[in-house]
Amino acid sequence: MLCSQRKGTLMVRVVHFELGVDDPARAGAFYQQVFGWNVTKWDGPFAYWMVKTGEAPASGIDGGIVPRSDLVKTTVITLDVTDIDLTLAQVVAHGGKTLAPKMPIGDMGYIAYFQDTEGNVVGLWQNA
Repeated sequence: MLCSQRKGTLMVRVVHFELGVDDPARAGAFYQQVFGWNVTKWDGPFAYWMVKTGEAPASGIDGGIVPRSDLVKTTVITLDVTDIDLTLAQVVAHGGKTLAPKMPIGDMGYIAYFQDTEGNVVGLWQNA
């Protein structure tokens, strides 16, 4: 059994993506013009642009655009888990590495980042 299963769910789902870019305003304009995405600057404590890629009931996920950093260099997917701390412990036990520990995101929830055994950066999300 996976440590971070949602009740009644057999697998952990991808729920968010982040695009690491050099110029968030330019990237936002690009994705708006090419794909019709709604990109808006977040009014929070760090630089972040929210990305809405469509409307329900169409399948898909929404995400964000962030300035490129050591943590988010390219595209990062984020997984919805029930317990970030337990999931990070499993990541490390299976050869991965914690890159950023559990951090609060306002009153919405928590985020953390890890590196898998192949060098990919993956985000974890836990609802508040």
